[in-house]
This record gives sequence, structure tokens and C-alpha cells, in this order.
Amino acid sequence: MTTMKISKLISDDGILTEIGERISRRRLEQSLTQAQLAEQSGVSKRTVERIEAGASTQVSSLIRIFRVLNLLPAFNQMIPEVVPGPIDILRHKGKTRQRASTRKQSKQMKKEWSWDDKT
Repeated sequence: MTTMKISKLISDDGILTEIGERISRRRLEQSLTQAQLAEQSGVSKRTVERIEAGASTQVSSLIRIFRVLNLLPAFNQMIPEVVPGPIDILRHKGKTRQRASTRKQSKQMKKEWSWDDKT
């Protein structure tokens, strides 16, 4: 078994398959059967089988399995906490952003371009 580097060039199914294989290898490293992992994580054995086979699952099931396999610290690396910079804190007056905003286009950019420059 060779590990594949997960990147945006790989299909969603390919990534799910790779995650399933990595979970399977981690489970075997810890000498756990699928049934033991399922029992300890509070999911069904069939869920463990599906995840290891590369099928889609609920995030909550993955979190439970990651907890048992001591993989939760990987979530911190996968989705790091966003810490606003000092300029952002001043700009937003200490409040946390709740919405994304679109960038305002200059008047030059708003003008629709055409081959005929008569407009």
C-alpha cells in the first residue's frame, strides 16, 4: 500500500478512498478490529467498514473515530484557528466578522467592455 498525497487535483472519491485507507492503517497500528473501533467510537461497524472503503459519511462519525484513534490534533492542522491581525481588529472595532463582503469594483472596472468603443 502506498500513500497518496491528498491535493486539490485528486477527485473527491479519490480523497475519500485515501482517508479510508489511512484510517484503516491507523486502526491496525493500534491493534483494533473494526468492531472494537466501532464500539469505542459509538458508531456502527458498518459505518467503519464504509469509511475504510472510501464511502461518504457524516463528519460527526469521523470525529468520533478520530477521537479513538488519537487523530483529533490533526483537525487543528487541517483547519487552523483564524486569528485576526491588528489592522482587522481596528477595522472591525474588535467585533468578529459575521459575513463575507464583495470587493467594490472601481468605476473603470464596472464599465462593460465592448469592441465598439462608442458607448
